Amino acid sequence: MEENKVYRHRMTTRIDVLDKGFVELQDWMGDDNAIVSAARVSFLGDSKGAEKDEKLIKYLMEHKHTTPFEMVELKFKIKCPIFIARQWQRHRSFHYMSVNEVSRRYTSEEIDFYIPNEIRGQHKNSKQCSSEDGLDVDIQNSFISLIKEDTETLYAHYLKLIEFGVAREQARMILPQNMYTTFICKGDLHNFLHFVSLRADIHAQKEMREYANAIFEYIKERTPIAAEYAVSFGIVK
Repeated sequence: MEENKVYRHRMTTRIDVLDKGFVELQDWMGDDNAIVSAARVSFLGDSKGAEKDEKLIKYLMEHKHTTPFEMVELKFKIKCPIFIARQWQRHRSFHYMSVNEVSRRYTSEEIDFYIPNEIRGQHKNSKQCSSEDGLDVDIQNSFISLIKEDTETLYAHYLKLIEFGVAREQARMILPQNMYTTFICKGDLHNFLHFVSLRADIHAQKEMREYANAIFEYIKERTPIAAEYAVSFGIVK
């Protein structure tokens, strides 16, 4: 998270991710106390003090009693490249079918593109991962320049199509996957921890890890005890 910057103004907290993206917490419900209350209600109990409450959260996390963690909910506004958003959609545990995402059928405004500051090589032993070893600097610079050039060309063609009256729903076909999209998603703490456990893992795509790490920053802030034990028990690494 060292690369991310946290801005607080009024009621908004935003963590910048990549070159133009962000994760913004828009709303939340519950905290560590909500987890405790949900667990103790089974025998009509309530908080028994900070020390015992923490022990209870530890027990719940260790033994995978997940439903009390579902009493905490968070809603985020996300701006990320399209290829990251499509990975996000793989998580059926989110309320994704009710998510609102910017539609390029309706607007051609505020279009941004992700331009990486490094180009990674393919991992020699994995079909899905990139290598942590960087490519030759000259090769990286060459491909970054190529990405910029192609992005600018495709965007110029898109604007020309719009200018000539082509429908936005068709003109958008030529926009590349490094275009940013914006969407709102919500979920409960249990499922966000699952998301972070997968997407902050070293085997996940580096750009995706930055978004997962930003999500976990909010989790640590809103439910610090649950976050601590999620790390202790290896749920989040």
